[in-house]
Amino acid sequence: MIAAVALLGLGAAACSSNSQGAPGASTGGGPSTPAASPAVLEIAPANGVRAVKPGQPITVSVQDGKLLHVKLQGPSGGLVPGRLSHHKTMWHSTAVLHTSTRYTVHATAVNADGKASQVTSQFQTLKPKAVVRATIFEAHNGTYGVGMPIILNFDHPVTHKRAVEKALSVTSSKPVVGAWYWDGDQTLYFRTRSYWPQHTTVSFTGKLDGVEVAPGVYGDHTLRQTWTIGESVIAVASTTAHHVQIYKDDKLYATWPISTGKPGDDTPNGTYLTIEKGNPVEMKGPGYDLMVPWSVRFTWSGDYLHDAYWSVGQQGFENVSHGCVNLSPANAETYYNLAVPGDPITVKDSPRAGTWGNGWTEWFLTWDQYLKGSATGEAMVAGPTGSEFVNPSTLPPDTAKAPLETAAPGNAAA
Repeated sequence: MIAAVALLGLGAAACSSNSQGAPGASTGGGPSTPAASPAVLEIAPANGVRAVKPGQPITVSVQDGKLLHVKLQGPSGGLVPGRLSHHKTMWHSTAVLHTSTRYTVHATAVNADGKASQVTSQFQTLKPKAVVRATIFEAHNGTYGVGMPIILNFDHPVTHKRAVEKALSVTSSKPVVGAWYWDGDQTLYFRTRSYWPQHTTVSFTGKLDGVEVAPGVYGDHTLRQTWTIGESVIAVASTTAHHVQIYKDDKLYATWPISTGKPGDDTPNGTYLTIEKGNPVEMKGPGYDLMVPWSVRFTWSGDYLHDAYWSVGQQGFENVSHGCVNLSPANAETYYNLAVPGDPITVKDSPRAGTWGNGWTEWFLTWDQYLKGSATGEAMVAGPTGSEFVNPSTLPPDTAKAPLETAAPGNAAA
């Protein structure tokens, strides 16, 4: 339905004689100019309509005139953005509306004589029968490593993935390029093209209220979070050299002897991220059940960098572990105290390939591979004032180098 209103501005009545002139007599003036037709405003949806879809554009059009002002407001008075056509005859909203919300449209137009027409209309968006809840892994004011992706989880499968991506924005105190990646229908990652700059403040906003994520399923909230990327701490472990190099603040900090997985239990290749840590962590396997100090996890299957006081004699010379990276007690404690979730750990030179999804494995993928996981196919450029989607082909070449700035391509291969 469309509401149509033609409201003429009030004007003074013209003066006239009380006597009727003789037929054919001249009134003494020239021919009068016909008054311009009033501007006719049309608003869709019409006044009083309920259950409007939040993603449906709200339109205001005018016949015989031009639009002067259009305001679309929610109950709190906040304005919904919109776009006016070049000829000022059509306006439409450009943002998704909230669910279960009453909105008011105020529109003003003028005709060729400059006389104003005004209309006010109200409508209400639908109350969804099913809603989706989205959660973010990052904690408020938490600190994370330079490889950390933004991790979103949805409690309902998402089929309208492009609409969800378009509702998301990122603010970064230092400029970055990144992209969204769907891992199935309920998990969404944002990974930067190269590692985050250290000491960066990151804010995320997901304007999901009103977004139809699947047929008949809507978001009904806005998700916001702010956190910090801390100091760069990067580990590179060679299973054949039996050493791990620790880079801190973009400089080589230490080289430590290690022992990795013995033949048959080889530690898998790949650029992983630290997930969690514990002191101690109970570790069980064939023939052992130990409380292991200074343990930093990097795969879901149970690979850690940890204190292995029992293998100090083999560290630097021989691989004897069940898949973990063994360190001396002092070195394990040092790394444990440096590590936060999202610090890159690269394992290389192993005969065993890494498995996608066994840990936070986003850095297994090259940038071009990662872009294929986006429903938009676009990159996102983020900075201190917000973010925008861009065509990846318009970006300057990536000059980041492994291991300090990015992961090496093909890092998970055997």
